[in-house]
Amino acid sequence: MKQILHVTIGLLMLGACQTLPTSAEYVARGDGFFKDGKHAQAIAAYNRALVLNPGNTSAYASRGTVHFFDGHYNLAQEDFERVLKANPAYEDIYTAYGSVLAAQGNYEDALKVFEVAIQLNPRKPENFFSRAGVFFMLGKFENALTDYTSVINLYPAADVYNARGATYLRMGKTDLAEKDFQMAKTDGLPATLGLYFQHK
Repeated sequence: MKQILHVTIGLLMLGACQTLPTSAEYVARGDGFFKDGKHAQAIAAYNRALVLNPGNTSAYASRGTVHFFDGHYNLAQEDFERVLKANPAYEDIYTAYGSVLAAQGNYEDALKVFEVAIQLNPRKPENFFSRAGVFFMLGKFENALTDYTSVINLYPAADVYNARGATYLRMGKTDLAEKDFQMAKTDGLPATLGLYFQHK
């Protein structure tokens, strides 16, 4: 009887240990909250993940993404910089990091970050799309046009055609702009590139 009791207690303790969430599980939980639009719960889950494992770069990356969408650019920048300091080859973070810099009006540094992103992954359309937006803001419409065209060649989407159309408009090329605006209405064309979920 005593031996059965010890085995039972041992199994209960083992079961309790197995149900304790890990840092990675908290990140997954936070990602679910974020996708459901529950940003406060997502941040809390990422914070808990970092308490359990302060070196979890996925937690910083995910938390930075939520901060970005909430408009807390300084906090997002801090999280993305931690990720890149720990892992400079974490290529998917460069797009989000560059976007944070651009959102703060730091266009020149954003362009440098996007250049690194493109060097690390020249097949990722989000890198070109984000850099094109910065070129557009700087009035460098030829550069923006080149990048939007690169995106369309890699992954055509309605928002890219609309952005390139807007660039053509700013350049006074109304016929080409109208052509892109019509292309954006093509049946079956994806609406967006789905930015900032690429690090998952």
